[in-house]
Amino acid sequence: MNQRRPRRPAPRPPEGTPAPAELAKMARTGLAGAVRVARWADNALGPGRDAATADGKATLSAATADRAAADLGLTPEQIRADWDTARLAGLVEVHGDSARPGWRLRAWDRDDSAVLRGWVALFDAWSLALPEPEAHEPAAVAEAVSAMPQVLSFLQLSAGPVPVEQLLDLLQQRVIELRTERCEVSYEPGAGPPVEAAEPTGTPDAPPASLAPLLDWALEALASVGALTCGAGQATLTPLGSWAVWVKLEQICVAAQSPAGNIEQSAEDMLRGCAQLRPNAARAEYRAWLAARTVGSAVSELIDAARGEDALLRGLAFEALRVVGAPAEPDVRAVVDEPTLRPYALLWLAEHDGLDPEDAHEVLTREEATWLWVDTAAAVADHGEAPMLVRHLESAVQPTVPRLLDEVRAVGHPRTVQVLVALAAAHPDPALAKAVRRAAFQVHTGG
Repeated sequence: MNQRRPRRPAPRPPEGTPAPAELAKMARTGLAGAVRVARWADNALGPGRDAATADGKATLSAATADRAAADLGLTPEQIRADWDTARLAGLVEVHGDSARPGWRLRAWDRDDSAVLRGWVALFDAWSLALPEPEAHEPAAVAEAVSAMPQVLSFLQLSAGPVPVEQLLDLLQQRVIELRTERCEVSYEPGAGPPVEAAEPTGTPDAPPASLAPLLDWALEALASVGALTCGAGQATLTPLGSWAVWVKLEQICVAAQSPAGNIEQSAEDMLRGCAQLRPNAARAEYRAWLAARTVGSAVSELIDAARGEDALLRGLAFEALRVVGAPAEPDVRAVVDEPTLRPYALLWLAEHDGLDPEDAHEVLTREEATWLWVDTAAAVADHGEAPMLVRHLESAVQPTVPRLLDEVRAVGHPRTVQVLVALAAAHPDPALAKAVRRAAFQVHTGG
């Protein structure tokens, strides 16, 4: 039996944090240049048109940068900077030599959450915003990047300007901790504290070296994405930066307090654990499970679970994908041609595009709706009670039971026989039960 873990209180938003709509407005302002270039690319680049790059990488080709600069009245350098920002924020995606708009660009004007997710994606990629310092080894840069979350947390808790010297001390302490955790610090008998470990070059016995240049680079990069401001030897988080750090802290707390204790389970086992939960409790469990994983790996796991033989898990997997939201769209769209997943994927996409859930079934053909009815009935037969299966009969799109049976037999669902046998056993009307049994027999014998 799963035991509930003690719940940690999630961190509160910083006092004075602007409302989400105001934060989204700030993010739209900060990313206006990136959106402009992304929309230009959407219109000017793509299959059958000019290529975005010349080398098959995400770097904008010189010819394309010059053309965009001329069209938008900017310099090629500004175009390249905005292009890089657009890629990091998920506003544009590069595939080979072609570019296409990311889902956030399509939702940019109408969805504040898409805007804020785009800004958080840029915040997460701050270390890519500026070239790494050439004078430092890659291992030293990696240590500094790994230590910066603690520096940012301190800035967020301080809720105001912090001297850069104080941040440097904190960065050095964190680097020492990281190297100690990797057992890279040599302890000589009778020696004092291993101050030399502050040298982040991977050689513990080397003389001390200052992390100041790496901190300056990190602060400059964070400032370039709009996360903080620097001046007069101090650094201060912007409202967006403070909110983003709080979001990260909240995700850590959510991941640590899975309501039903399924956070460490596979997607299939997690979904089974949610089968008996009420919808709100199940969604809370999905959120906790998702917070402990990257979006890509979580979505892949859920879709793999949906491909299994258990129809109940198929339905629950797509409920969890609804919690994921827009980032799951490419993966859901990619499975539309898989017969087993097609009805679920079409409904998910219809709701994602703004169609009322009660009307979403209209996107399905009659055959797809019938297949989904059988699949759902299989889930009820395997995991529900007889009255539920009888009630499920009322949800069929066919106006009569004979018409339903004709179309169910024709749709070719692999569980058709089992569903019809279970329905015949559950239904209180002897005449209807007999007709359903006859249909099951005909499907079984190929009639």
